[in-house]
Formats: sequence, C-alpha cells, structure tokens
Amino acid sequence: MEVDLSSLRGRAAAHHALGDPARLAMIEALMVGDLAPGELGRTLGLPSNLLAHHLGVLQAAGLIGRTRSHADRRRTFVRLIPSALRALHPVMRLSASRVVFVCTRNGARSPLAAAIWADRSPIPVASAGIQPAPRLHPRTVSTLRRHGLRLQSRGTAHIDDVLTSADLVVAVCDNAYREMGPAPRRTHWSVPDPGPVDTDEIFEQVFEELAERIDWLAALTSPPPSQPAAR
Repeated sequence: MEVDLSSLRGRAAAHHALGDPARLAMIEALMVGDLAPGELGRTLGLPSNLLAHHLGVLQAAGLIGRTRSHADRRRTFVRLIPSALRALHPVMRLSASRVVFVCTRNGARSPLAAAIWADRSPIPVASAGIQPAPRLHPRTVSTLRRHGLRLQSRGTAHIDDVLTSADLVVAVCDNAYREMGPAPRRTHWSVPDPGPVDTDEIFEQVFEELAERIDWLAALTSPPPSQPAAR
C-alpha cells in the first residue's frame, strides 16, 4: 500500500520510521544506490531477523521498495524511493568532478542517463559499457529526441577507455555492477534493460526511472570547490 506523504499522517509515518538509528542508517546507505538485503545487513552489521523487521517498517512507510534483479531473477535489491524523502531534507552530500554511467552494452541505459544528467547538472558526465555494442540502440536516440535532449556521444565506449579513479561511477544495470564489483566511488541502480522488449513504452519507462533517480542524485552532488561549473 502506498503512503501519501503529502498528508500529515503519511509524513508522520515516515518520520516515525526514521526515528530508529538503524533505519536511518539504512536510508543513508541507500541514498546513492540500490543494495541487496544481505549487502545492507553486512554494511550495517544487522542480523537477518532485525534487518527484515526494519525493512518492513521502512517499506510500510513508503520510503523503500524492492526490485527483482533483471539479470538474475533470484536476487532482490532494496531501493530508496526518492519522492518519499523530498520533504525530509536529507543532509548527505557528495562531491564529484565527473559522473560516469555504466551498463553492459552502452547502448541504452547509460547513454540515456548521461544525457539526462547533462540536462540536470553542471558536473561533467560520460557513459561506457563493460561489453560495448557496435552502436547505440535506435530507440535511445529517438527517446532523447522526444524529450529534447542531446546525446553526449554518438558512439559507444569501453569502461577501460573512459573511467578514472576520480569518477563517481553509477552502474545502471546489474551485470555491469557485478562485473565491476563494489568500490568507494562506485554505486548501482537496478534498472531494467529496455533493449530486449524494444518498444517506445519500455524506453519511456526506463527514461522516467532514470530521470527520477538523477534528479535525486544531482541534488546531492556538487563539484569539488576548486572545480568551476561546466555550463
């Protein structure tokens, strides 16, 4: 059941759910990317029974959701619902000189994300793939054109030719995250691959999910003090 956080009752439920230190720590851990329940439990040192309880409270308050992995249907990821926290003024801040979005083929999700980011943030952006396709998916181009956005690159690229140690890296697919592994400046969004379905509708759904997540991350992220805005 969805909780309407515009109402006093819904907002009170969200604040109540965040009133426990462990649940607040879970929200902080999910602010930048998705985590499997086991990863979340290990990060916070919570036993499985207590973790399940806290996840249930946060989900009932409308603050988190669960997504089944599109690469491995057996795994589930916990995700923050950004719209549920917009009125709660989180204090976490990130600093990044460049953001790089990564997916498997660099044909759909990562170039879509890079184009949206360029429209929403002055911080430089790039995209790459762990197994780049020969070209961008045609619906990637048409989807961005519908939204009046421009591609950041006309071709695809391999992560080895793009990533630097200073980048904030966002893996927008499960396979890319699993291939690269966790790292201090690396995070993960479990976003479905629109390519196999190959309809305007699924590309639009993925665009909207990426846009919501990017609006949230861009609000948390600023360039280093010594780096001017890149507008």
